[in-house]
Amino acid sequence: MAEIGVDITKAKLLLDNAELVAIPTETVYGLAANAFNVEAVLKIYEVKNRPKFNPLILHSNSLERFAEWGIVITDQLKKLADTFSPGPLTYVLPSNAAIPDIITAGQLSVAIRIPNHPLTLALLAELDYPLAAPSANPSEYVSPTSAEHVQAQLSEKIPYILDGGVCTVGVESTIIDLTQNKIRLLRLGGISKEEIELCIGEEIEDLLISDNVIAPGMMKRHYATSHPMVFEEQISTVNISPYTYAIRFQTYADYLPKENQFLLSENGNLNEAAANLFSTMRKLDAMQIDLIIAERFPAIGIGRAINDRLERATSKNLHS
Repeated sequence: MAEIGVDITKAKLLLDNAELVAIPTETVYGLAANAFNVEAVLKIYEVKNRPKFNPLILHSNSLERFAEWGIVITDQLKKLADTFSPGPLTYVLPSNAAIPDIITAGQLSVAIRIPNHPLTLALLAELDYPLAAPSANPSEYVSPTSAEHVQAQLSEKIPYILDGGVCTVGVESTIIDLTQNKIRLLRLGGISKEEIELCIGEEIEDLLISDNVIAPGMMKRHYATSHPMVFEEQISTVNISPYTYAIRFQTYADYLPKENQFLLSENGNLNEAAANLFSTMRKLDAMQIDLIIAERFPAIGIGRAINDRLERATSKNLHS
């Protein structure tokens, strides 16, 4: 069983020796490896059962460190990072020969991020390499927002989980592409499209789901529970049994008993709802139920990211 602790020195020693360590971030827990050690990175794909055409995000503690590894720091990137990093925003940039192909899935671009968690930032400051760190869960399943979530799914496959408490954002980072003339939004997440547009003073293009997976989180099937899930507008197409449960924003619906409904924020706070989303999905997954019905959340700010995760979870169930 994986050990849970707060020992940065132990985590560093394991990473130095090509082992995997689960690390906390403000978004979700990541499954980390030395990004410059191909053997270690391959373990990530093996443990997660992750398709190797799905690229990984590099994590470090500053733009200056990324510059040391050949990442070109443009004025545009610096402006965005000054506003949003450390934080839940990932930047897709031109790659270089120092970045292994296993990280980029053979593409000419690479994704980088500075996570906003004190324990992980302290660890990153001690490393002379970036960490590759997708979410610390089997591929396509619900992402973990606590050390206990990681232990429940990966305990027999990794040696150590760095315990940073419960993630404060609760959905993955937003991803934007800076390799083109116009910024493109690749994944909705902890930073809203509107916040980015306000920072740069122009609209950005949506490219949220594509057959060409150029960044993590673009696959149409992701974040899935083992139980079937539908949106409320699909109620007429399903059978509602006593074992049907609902994920809702702040109010109860009249088509189910209250005890069968999980409110993500009674105060109507979308940030709180996002922080509670994955843990609620995990609670439901652990129950003996027939169906999950999801309410659509207000399509503003991080509400769009919540809807995005639910839409991917409601796609054809592969775990039946």
